[in-house]
Amino acid sequence: MSQAATRTRPARGETPRYEMDAFRREIGDVPVVDEERVVRLRSRDFFWYSPVLNEQLHGLTADIIAVPRNEADVVTVARACARHRIPLTPRGGGTGNYGQAVPLAGGVLLDLTGLNAIEWHKAGVLRVGAGAKMVDIDTALRPQGWELRMHPSTKRTATIGGFVAGGSGGVGSITYGGLREPGNLLAARIVTLEEEPRLMELRGAAAQAVNHAYGTTGIITTLEMPLAPAFPWIDMLVAFDDFFDAVAFGRELALCDGIVKKLATPIQWPLPSYFGPLKRHCPEGKHLLACMIAEPWTQSFKELLRKRGQITYEALMDEEPGKTPLYEYTWNHTTLHVLKHDRKATYLQCLFPSDRLLDSLKEMHAIFGEEVLYHCEFQHFAGRVTCSALPVVRYTTAERLNEIIRLHEENGVSIANPHVYTLEDGSRHKKADSDQLGFKHEVDPMGLLNPGKMRSFKPRSRSS
Repeated sequence: MSQAATRTRPARGETPRYEMDAFRREIGDVPVVDEERVVRLRSRDFFWYSPVLNEQLHGLTADIIAVPRNEADVVTVARACARHRIPLTPRGGGTGNYGQAVPLAGGVLLDLTGLNAIEWHKAGVLRVGAGAKMVDIDTALRPQGWELRMHPSTKRTATIGGFVAGGSGGVGSITYGGLREPGNLLAARIVTLEEEPRLMELRGAAAQAVNHAYGTTGIITTLEMPLAPAFPWIDMLVAFDDFFDAVAFGRELALCDGIVKKLATPIQWPLPSYFGPLKRHCPEGKHLLACMIAEPWTQSFKELLRKRGQITYEALMDEEPGKTPLYEYTWNHTTLHVLKHDRKATYLQCLFPSDRLLDSLKEMHAIFGEEVLYHCEFQHFAGRVTCSALPVVRYTTAERLNEIIRLHEENGVSIANPHVYTLEDGSRHKKADSDQLGFKHEVDPMGLLNPGKMRSFKPRSRSS
């Protein structure tokens, strides 16, 4: 275990590590939360999907939560943290899966959900506070005919800032690719962590400095994001006798540019047996393809399908409270449904080679059998259609988990390891983006922003 992942909250009677009283005086009327139970709860995310991270990160907690009401409050908190050398960890909806929002060194947890206003929107573009929930953004924009291009399966609780800082793609990536594709992040406004914080507007390629950086490269306060035309989306489940037939049709659908779609997810049996209320639409022993098709193209979809699979579910997508949209059974929500019944399960994050997708998937299935159960997410990646996948793994030991990762990589399947909490170790390239590393030196010279998450960063002395 890294030294960064050790409990830092002082035991009763010990000298506090940080000057929290001075911090509170300096931030004035900026709201805070210091009730220990609440602070402990909100210092967590969904790292417990990983038994490895659950062992490393369980019990780590901030000392206090700051709840800024606006950007000026963020600047005030950043200034106080810098002057008193207190770590600061930004947090959105807390829906991350590998400890992005877990404070490894205690200090201040910065809850940014109060920065949730839509500043403006026009044809194809939105400017919005980083703390806005993604479902609220779409609800506000759909009457004008627009919606976000993509979102995670946690859309109803995730914030747009958390998605940019901790995510990579999701529902909609079948059409638009991931967040790193040029044009999927237009601009970001950030606050630096210095004794005199600066406001910086990062536009175009410069905004990539904060993309999937876990908040280590500046506090995101505002984002400009591209929009897509909004359609009524039809959720569909298609049952297949053979999993690889479901994959093959999913690929054909992904390549069919004339059909407007948002999701194509082949799901291997027995994963559908864990799907709760949806289970009655999941025939025993059948593999599924979960799809979201824009309503005007449902007939074209059915003509493409012909008789290769059986449609078992067809309904208008509904995100209202009490309803469960189909996308909440895909991406990493699949893992959640399994974990409700089997806490020994975990998952991986894979990217299959586009030029031999089906063969590669068959090879992996032949090696692992039901030890690794696949559900794949079709997406555009670097101009090609391929699958990412978050397969459910029947966990036994950390050693076997590492062996499964190694065997995937040796057979040409890229792995972004979700069982580590640093940017470098979780990257498919096993290193931090050089632009992000250099930018962190500029905006966080003392290394106080979410410390421990960018392993290759070496701050200058934090002493006054």
